[in-house]
Amino acid sequence: MVRAFKNSILLIACVAFVSCTENPKQADCGLCESVGAKWIQVEKELPTEDSLFYLPNPAPLFRKEFGVESQFDSAKLFITAAGYYKATLNGEAIGKNILDPAWTDYTKRIYYAEYDLSTQIQEGANCLGVSLGNGFYNPLPMRKWGRRNPREDLNVGKPTFIARLVLYYPNGKTKEISTDESWKYSYGPLIKNSVYLGVLYDKRMEVPGWDRPGFNDTDWSSAQVGEGPGGQLQAAFFPPVQVTEEIRPKSINEIEKDVYIVDMGVNFTGTYKIRLAGNAGDTITVRFGERLYEDGTLNPMTTVVGQIKRPGIGGPGAPAIAWQTSSYVVDTEPTWFSPDFTYHTFRYMEIVGLQKPPHLTDVVGLYFHTNVERESHFTSSNPLLNQIQDATRRTFLSNLISVQSDCAVREKFGYGGDLNATAESFIYNFDMRDFYRKTVYDWVDAMNDSIFVDTAPFAGIKYCGISWESAYLITQYYLYLYYDETDLVHELYENNLQWMDKVARIHPEGLVDSGLSDHESLEPVPVQLTGTAHYLQCAEIMETFASLMGDKENEQRFTALADKLRGMIKAEFWDKPVTEKINRQTLFSTLLFHRIIPEDEVAVARDSLVQAVKNGPSGHFNTGIFGTKYALETLSEHTPIDQVYAIVNSTQYPGWGHMISRGATTIWETWKESDNVFTNCHPMFGTVTEWYYRWLGGIRPNPDQPGFKEFVLAPRTPTGLDSVSCSYRSPYGDIVSNWRREPGNSILYDLTIPVGSVASVSLDMKASQGLSITKDGKAFRPSMTDPSVPGRFKLEGGSYKVVVSG
Repeated sequence: MVRAFKNSILLIACVAFVSCTENPKQADCGLCESVGAKWIQVEKELPTEDSLFYLPNPAPLFRKEFGVESQFDSAKLFITAAGYYKATLNGEAIGKNILDPAWTDYTKRIYYAEYDLSTQIQEGANCLGVSLGNGFYNPLPMRKWGRRNPREDLNVGKPTFIARLVLYYPNGKTKEISTDESWKYSYGPLIKNSVYLGVLYDKRMEVPGWDRPGFNDTDWSSAQVGEGPGGQLQAAFFPPVQVTEEIRPKSINEIEKDVYIVDMGVNFTGTYKIRLAGNAGDTITVRFGERLYEDGTLNPMTTVVGQIKRPGIGGPGAPAIAWQTSSYVVDTEPTWFSPDFTYHTFRYMEIVGLQKPPHLTDVVGLYFHTNVERESHFTSSNPLLNQIQDATRRTFLSNLISVQSDCAVREKFGYGGDLNATAESFIYNFDMRDFYRKTVYDWVDAMNDSIFVDTAPFAGIKYCGISWESAYLITQYYLYLYYDETDLVHELYENNLQWMDKVARIHPEGLVDSGLSDHESLEPVPVQLTGTAHYLQCAEIMETFASLMGDKENEQRFTALADKLRGMIKAEFWDKPVTEKINRQTLFSTLLFHRIIPEDEVAVARDSLVQAVKNGPSGHFNTGIFGTKYALETLSEHTPIDQVYAIVNSTQYPGWGHMISRGATTIWETWKESDNVFTNCHPMFGTVTEWYYRWLGGIRPNPDQPGFKEFVLAPRTPTGLDSVSCSYRSPYGDIVSNWRREPGNSILYDLTIPVGSVASVSLDMKASQGLSITKDGKAFRPSMTDPSVPGRFKLEGGSYKVVVSG
């Protein structure tokens, strides 16, 4: 059971900035409460009026010199902040992490990083340097949508950091350099920094050598010791945000005098570096956008922060239109510039203020995201499917900046509904185990015992209901299903019981009657359908978790609750005619997906779903955030795979191919092309990638054997598709499911089953077709699981070639 996190932590006073000890175990606890490091910050207080937050407020620079007189074995730095930090040693960057630490509710928990500095520390004088950014801890008071002020919605404060450098010596002694009042600070060239709006950087204000030994800091101020934000300090256990790719521009065009449009070729999240020169005092401004207007000028409207698009809506001091920009004030020397402590989603950059045209080699896009492992892959013989996959993966990674966001450009929030819809899709593509464990803890910190909240970390929004907050529980289940993550289930079991009690208090009758439903469906969907379906899903998850815990009483309780909810949905949406206008694709796919329909009536529901899809625009899906996932799965399960393939392979509206045909390189927030409101980089409709892995590759987990101890391998071969190459990195190793059409109407399958796991294979074949299997080049005869159904057998660890002929 997870314990409640304190609102504050006690840090034991530091005896001196450098200390030596013969207890090496103390050095191993990182930033635990028993060490002498203190939270430090600038003395200047935050503004008292909202409008004052928009005035220049330079990012502080902190420094500490220390000497190393003798040989040491190793050195480790433990560091974190409330806000963002950037650390250097002797003027060189420490590590590759950016936008560190990960966003959390800093009053409840804060993750710190550990760096090995053994090879960077030099004999003699050294200097640690730290610059602080605002991040989500000191945001601007912009009223998103004219009403949401992040300074009221988030737990905020003055940026602050804590650090501890430990040198380990051969004799067992250690030497520590920790943050305290002996550190010095001043202000640098980063005049403004906002995680949403961007930065203002004045090169004339740079302080050469400030983070190197020997710098004269007599005019600098002593750091102020603070209490810190209060959250429990914990070692980061998940991947950090890092630059993973440098993107070169596709073109640069001068659209009017001294106004240049840079096309990066793809839409992505990150920032840039640019070579700049000009007259001292010149200001060069960069704006960002996902689209262009027809005349070639920048269309930044889909990236405007919080829909602040007219004067007055953003609150006192806010810009009339909340463009995302970077501004740079030139000194006399040409230089490369890259902004810190901010990020944008963009394909196009508008540059104003240059004295001469930039070259393609003068601009580089820096694509960054939480650096999750990306070993799984899917590709096929169909270029359109591959483009959709590329766009989906780019969309997913672009929305992993320590939280899984719905959009990394306007809101940057971790919405639970998007998580429920796409978690499996993310898991098929990336190793999400540690990231999603962090996400679950974000929800632990975000929730309360009386109402549902929509995001984690909590950002003040609480209207979407159970289909959003249930991400807390459903994500735990996906961790269990795909990774056999049982420790988290044991840890949070009592919390989960309490959460289910809260749901029962909010919806005592069982039928969910409030909250957001199938968001962005092209036809209305009542929350009673999708919301109650998520309640049912949670009851079934708790039935599984109770069984895992050996809690028979609660297992029976949740079995009964699931039966009750299934009966209520059936009575409301299947047994009686639905007379009001409703998205029938979402209706029937939800009923089938959650097994609401009695077995003897499934065929009727299937036919109804098929007809509903035929009645959709272009015979395509018109479903929203949840219905799309449900429709892809249930239509594939109950009808020939050709029907879904025809939809995915089409460029007609609405659909993924339509987005690609309109130039999309990331997945849109809506089926319709944006009217300058909706983002062009939103994971919600990326569930098509899950269909690739589950149905074209056929790789599916077995709920009775979580973590792919046993799994389903049932690839499908739709007409018109010649080959698929698909692999999934399971806890046991890579599952490979490749197939291609061969001459003579044969299909060759190359299958790899990791050692230690078993695949239940199901091939789409007729009794009249032949089947031959080799393992490691030798003939192999598997045991058939159902002799009456061809193509069904089990395979243990190894590599196989399977040919279905005739």
